[in-house]
Amino acid sequence: MPAGRKSKNRIALYPGTFDPITNGHLSLIQRAIELFDNLIVAVAKNAGKAPLFTHDERYELVEKSLHGVKNIKVIKFDGLLADLAKRHKACAIIRGLRALSDFEYEFQMALMNRKLAREVETVFLMPALSWVYLSSTIVKDVAANKGNISTLVPAPVAKALVKKF
Repeated sequence: MPAGRKSKNRIALYPGTFDPITNGHLSLIQRAIELFDNLIVAVAKNAGKAPLFTHDERYELVEKSLHGVKNIKVIKFDGLLADLAKRHKACAIIRGLRALSDFEYEFQMALMNRKLAREVETVFLMPALSWVYLSSTIVKDVAANKGNISTLVPAPVAKALVKKF
């Protein structure tokens, strides 16, 4: 067994609103699946935000975007992330960092999750440099203004955004 591995089935949880999922998210997913045996992509309901896509639509777009990728499961969730991680026996929560400005919020969330679920680590990953600037908000803005988003999001998402706008 490689150094540092305690079991053969290390599960990580990658939560997000994914409104919509972007190539930056896919970059993080690709990095995470290389580090863990299984990855659960959890599409959050997130009542604190007003998403463009419904919870069901966001779930479907993530599912379509990850279709055929091995060792990944897509789920919907609402509630405490720490509880979800414990319920799925995840050893880690994956969080993406694009810039230093992301770190303060993510660090606070990681500390709270550690308080609620001591056995679950938070792992911060950066997307590939080509996606550091990318966010769901930017993608929606470009799409709303009829810009080309085909290189920013998976094909099912591009189609859904064109339909929305």
